[in-house]
Amino acid sequence: MSDTLDLLKNLITRASITPKDADCQHLLAERLTPLHFTVEPLNFADTQNTWYRRGSAEPLFCFLGHTDVVPTGDLAAWQSPPFEPTLRDGNLYGRGAADMKGGIAAFITAVERFVAAYPEHRGSIAILMTSDEEGIASHGVVKVVEVLQQRREKIDWCLVGEPSSDKHIGDVIRVGRRGSLCAKLTVRGIQGHVAYPELAENPIHTFAPALTALTEEIWDQGNAFFPPTRLQISNINAGTGAENIIPGSLDVQFNLRFSTELDEERIKQRTHAILDRYAFSYNLQWRLSGQPFLTQSGQLIDAVHLAVKSVTGYEPRNDTGGGTSDGRFIAPTGAQVIELGPLNESIHKINEHIGIADLDILSNIYERVLFNLLISDNV
Repeated sequence: MSDTLDLLKNLITRASITPKDADCQHLLAERLTPLHFTVEPLNFADTQNTWYRRGSAEPLFCFLGHTDVVPTGDLAAWQSPPFEPTLRDGNLYGRGAADMKGGIAAFITAVERFVAAYPEHRGSIAILMTSDEEGIASHGVVKVVEVLQQRREKIDWCLVGEPSSDKHIGDVIRVGRRGSLCAKLTVRGIQGHVAYPELAENPIHTFAPALTALTEEIWDQGNAFFPPTRLQISNINAGTGAENIIPGSLDVQFNLRFSTELDEERIKQRTHAILDRYAFSYNLQWRLSGQPFLTQSGQLIDAVHLAVKSVTGYEPRNDTGGGTSDGRFIAPTGAQVIELGPLNESIHKINEHIGIADLDILSNIYERVLFNLLISDNV
């Protein structure tokens, strides 16, 4: 059994459902302290964050990850218990195997080998862990970044261990992410009896044309780095459950994943303009989950491409798809940010898993990235 697989199995046994850490970060501290990493808890509210750092010199390379996992879903649907790591058909099954404890385990073992081989490497290595990436993330990395900025501790390169790969480990790296803007809409009506619609106002009926307009709106065409902006309705709720009552209000939740062709304010303005075309009363609340970011070129992308090619033999593809990640909090500080991790096919699903062979491949890629940035002069 490889060290990476052994560590991942240990992490999976810890049921760290958001925002719980279940002592995962303590386990990492036990591995990193002998490597002369300082261990600094930076906890806020119910979220556990830890800043591990080796060295004080520049440049600073940071691996960013989260120890929390999403809920398991229907336990009866799992072929094996989600927090009992199980080897089957060349895969390791368990909640968090791919998202993203597999990436964490691979990086820890990569660091262990790298530091053993190059104890006097240039610059510094940091690891930032949070237990609230899968939730609202209001007390996680965003708060730690504020602390780092206050003491002028600047990250130069940030590698996020999120599951970015598609068919093979390292075939896709995320060089940016779309912005994410969430909305809660309440359409006001007048409750009444379905037999007397003239005495009521059905908010479902009045909203229907606006729903069509919102979902058919062409927000932009995207650009060379980002796909077009998309709006998706995630929840609609109205009524009391009775079949003879016209509801008094309608609640709608929707999200826009937006490119760098748009910004938060223009999206809000255009959304209100669409809603205002129709004769109904409404209230609309917004929450910005993250701005779009893009790392176009530089030493980090070069180092990752070289690492993937040297370990796997193929050239990775740069991409900005997928959801949001905590990289959105690091990018505004001026750091180069990319995401590279396990295959994403099973993340958040029942029977989440990672290929056993993929773990050592990923760890070797991470080790090579460190070499390319902190030892080699080729990038």
